[in-house]
Amino acid sequence: MRFASQRVFDLIAGIWVGGFITVGFLVVPMLFSALDDRQVAGMVAGRLIHTETYVSIALNLMLLILGFRLDQAQGSMSRRIRWILIAMLACSLAAAFIFLPWMSSLKDQATLNGVSVTETSQAVLFARLHQVSSLVYFLQSLLGLSLVWYSTKR
Repeated sequence: MRFASQRVFDLIAGIWVGGFITVGFLVVPMLFSALDDRQVAGMVAGRLIHTETYVSIALNLMLLILGFRLDQAQGSMSRRIRWILIAMLACSLAAAFIFLPWMSSLKDQATLNGVSVTETSQAVLFARLHQVSSLVYFLQSLLGLSLVWYSTKR
């Protein structure tokens, strides 16, 4: 039972991190290179990241619960993996409840005025929020790679 649960943990972690990295580092850049309208590309990318963030929260919580159950059964979840998952959850929660809503609010205000957010007085704030959220996404990606690395280590 423990071996099967560990394999399920590893499978979920691998698919989640692979999808996470694919969206952030392959799909989103391709949107901006394939679409001429940067505003449309940004809207589609924002929806993808928004959806991916909530999927990340759900999968992260699932892995934490599964990991704690494995830990109770055999003590197999290392402290390192637990802290990686907690750090990844913190990144997702920051994105879901701080960065994405704030950036969305700035975009909505600009849309009400009939302009792009880059054409408003909030453009600098939006750019900084985008940079910080991108940095958090990159950090979460590195944490995800280390999660898969350490969870599959035998």
